[in-house]
Amino acid sequence: MNNKILLPIIIIAISTIATTVFLISENTSMPSSENLYQYGFTFYDVEKIKESLSEQNIFMSTPSPITDHTIENYCAIRADILSTITYCTTTAIQDPNGKSLGNISMGGTPDNPIMAIAAIDSSTSFDSKSNEVEIVFETMVETLVCECWNEKQPGGFESIATWINAAETKYAESSQTIPLKSTVTGLGNETLILEITYKNDSYLWTLIILK
Repeated sequence: MNNKILLPIIIIAISTIATTVFLISENTSMPSSENLYQYGFTFYDVEKIKESLSEQNIFMSTPSPITDHTIENYCAIRADILSTITYCTTTAIQDPNGKSLGNISMGGTPDNPIMAIAAIDSSTSFDSKSNEVEIVFETMVETLVCECWNEKQPGGFESIATWINAAETKYAESSQTIPLKSTVTGLGNETLILEITYKNDSYLWTLIILK
């Protein structure tokens, strides 16, 4: 059985410093709900992610479909999004030694996803964040959104790694009692959300890609 990280529905409280620095507002219109399934990534893109990660010695299991009430454990972002998700797939990711790193999940309808989420469980020491976080998040963005970050530099961040490192710095400076959330738009029609949470004596890094 795949090792899976359960993701409860969380209404995230954001500190003032996270709001002013990391809630990045750009003029990007979101598609109407009826068009959510008309563009963007598909469930088949999981195979592209799997291939890209394997080239960097991160290994991903075959997707497991979820259609019952446990969908909220893997494909939940917030209640209004969850209400539109009737189908979810989740995979386990591991390092070369077989150590569990976390999960990558997609949710939507059986025909098309409206969201993708990667959750990486990091070390108990915040400063020792593994390279796997950057590798997985960069692969997700480049596969599901575009390979255009360096060109567009959304939010003024030169690269995905710069965005991650900036969030890491802000969270390290905070009390770490509430999650940090950073939102980026301006790459195609997708919204990217990066979250850092201290949970169960370790750090949970989460990337959400939302149509």
